[in-house]
Amino acid sequence: MLGENVLWHQAQQALYWIDIEGALLQRYALQTAVLETFALPHRVGSFAFLQDGGPYQLVVAFACGFALYNFQTGALQWLDKPLPESANSGLRFNDGRVDRQGRFWAGTMVEDERFARQSARLYQLAANGNAIPRLQGLTISNGLCWSLDGRRMYHADSPKHQILQYQFCPESGNLSQPQLFAQTPDDAHPDGSAIDAQGYLWNAHWGAGQVVRYAPDGSIDLALSLPVSQPSSVALCGPRLDLLAVTSSRLGLTASQLAAQPQAGHLFIYQLSGVQGVVEPHCHCAASWLSATTALLP
Repeated sequence: MLGENVLWHQAQQALYWIDIEGALLQRYALQTAVLETFALPHRVGSFAFLQDGGPYQLVVAFACGFALYNFQTGALQWLDKPLPESANSGLRFNDGRVDRQGRFWAGTMVEDERFARQSARLYQLAANGNAIPRLQGLTISNGLCWSLDGRRMYHADSPKHQILQYQFCPESGNLSQPQLFAQTPDDAHPDGSAIDAQGYLWNAHWGAGQVVRYAPDGSIDLALSLPVSQPSSVALCGPRLDLLAVTSSRLGLTASQLAAQPQAGHLFIYQLSGVQGVVEPHCHCAASWLSATTALLP
């Protein structure tokens, strides 16, 4: 229904992504073409792989907050819940990514403005497991990624049709000097992003049926048209990191729109030419998360 947050696991040679509405995690092994689906205990906005996570494989931004999770055993350890757990809170977690230093970041979105009592925010998960708000006053936090040197952060508030770039302090995680990186057309909401080995930014244009590759100066290098109108996230993947994976969504489409785009909700994989990705960092799991979180949250 709502494919999102596609990630490439280099060691496993497998793609992972989620169906937010279905509360599912999916894994596809490229070499064997085996697809596996894992049910999740809650709706999920985004996730990342853990580096040395002990009994856990993932750090997850579930709808209401952050947790460590093992999708095979079901082991779950809550870290922080910045949002109410009620179904009608009006907010939920959305896009997330790991910075070059191994810290997990995830933003929220206003899902139903009738119930939302605050604007959306972008959070950084601190070493003690607490969620630190880094950006506020958002509507739909999206498009999170970092430059190759880790000194620029890219982020989008989708309804504003803009991708911004921030000066990023690798040591502290502080953000400064926001500047417009790219303006998207009125029918294109900037969604998930990824950086390739040349420092170019790939962004899914939700609503416009395109994935656009931006040069480091914000100019458009190429635009890939898809057979669906709602591409949602991208990842560079494959044994040579020269494949492009794109998730998509069926959410909100009418019967006539679904008839015109029967592949909506599919995962697409494209062969690229002259382009390669980089291996994205995994989240560094602090030992304090495993020793202290039981006392923080049940």
